[in-house]
Amino acid sequence: MARELVDGGRPFSAHEVLEARWKAGPDEERDLWQGLAQACVALTHSARGNRTGAQRLADRAALRLEAYAATGRDAYGLDLGAVLDCLRRQTA
Repeated sequence: MARELVDGGRPFSAHEVLEARWKAGPDEERDLWQGLAQACVALTHSARGNRTGAQRLADRAALRLEAYAATGRDAYGLDLGAVLDCLRRQTA
């Protein structure tokens, strides 16, 4: 659902979906869901012209997603490297 919202130009709505997942999910997945939610907020800031906010949230998201990727746990089919590359392009 979050991916569809982002693809539809509604990253903040995707953030809400992901935030619910991070709060309800297991602790070992927190970095994944929180990082994805932060990425969506970064995209929202970028779309609104807030480059500083976008970069700060993108940096926080990257730290969480990289930490999760380092665990080797499943990312539900997401290519976290591709997510990070896209985030960096969208918030640069």
